[in-house]
Amino acid sequence: MMAGWTTLVQAETLSIALGRADLAIIDCRFSLANPGAGELAYQQSHLPGAVYAHLDRDLSDHRKRDQGRHPWPEAADFTARLGVWGITPQHQVIVYDDGDGALAARAWFMLRALGHEKVAVLDGGWARWTGRGLPVDSRMPAPPAARYVAQFDAGRLLDAGQVQARLAAGELLIDARAADRFRGENEHLDRIAGHVPGARNRPYADNLVDGRFKTPIQLAEEFRALLGAHAPTQTMVMCGSGVTACHHLLAMERAGFKGAKLFTGSWSGWIADPTRPVATGAA
Repeated sequence: MMAGWTTLVQAETLSIALGRADLAIIDCRFSLANPGAGELAYQQSHLPGAVYAHLDRDLSDHRKRDQGRHPWPEAADFTARLGVWGITPQHQVIVYDDGDGALAARAWFMLRALGHEKVAVLDGGWARWTGRGLPVDSRMPAPPAARYVAQFDAGRLLDAGQVQARLAAGELLIDARAADRFRGENEHLDRIAGHVPGARNRPYADNLVDGRFKTPIQLAEEFRALLGAHAPTQTMVMCGSGVTACHHLLAMERAGFKGAKLFTGSWSGWIADPTRPVATGAA
């Protein structure tokens, strides 16, 4: 068994491990503007042996109402999908996308919330992999079905009511959206602009330099300044729909700050109830 990667893996390192029996790779490419584009790109070319995870179909549950644009799925549904992909709790899982790592981070945190430690995001994703001339494949894998039994850690998954209560108790809420969306100046995805009163803004893109994650030392310095006296376990993260916020969870764990919680519905879930307060500006 290979040594476990739990946050990030570099392209060159992963290329050496291709073909290992305990390695599973998940392609998470997806476009909000064209939901079928990522799967089409996967069918044309992907990392050898990779299976495909569709954000709407596999990493969300759209049967749920008023829980945001990408509702958190049930554990039974997600573990069943892992079984179809041939993934067990013993596998070293690698996830990647063709953007800034946010979609891969969603899959990373879903596995981490199941208690799966050996899961990592391919740093730099598809762009860096192909840019280095590393191998790709167009064949569709057919992994043997597996059984994956686990439950999500409910303590790390918060709804709007829990977020309100924790904010009132003095905990920290970090909003990962771009600054203009946080301030309510430019909202192109959700029907109401603004942010949760009391939240602080750190765009998730601040975790990156040239398309790759900053060093653990850099991330630790920046998150230490943001968290102040708050412990990671007293910290919540959100975004527009509970996807890009996972980028912060990954960056924080990379920096040694473990245990922060996800507001699963995030902004789109918050505004599902018109009685919840909305703030604007850079507070």
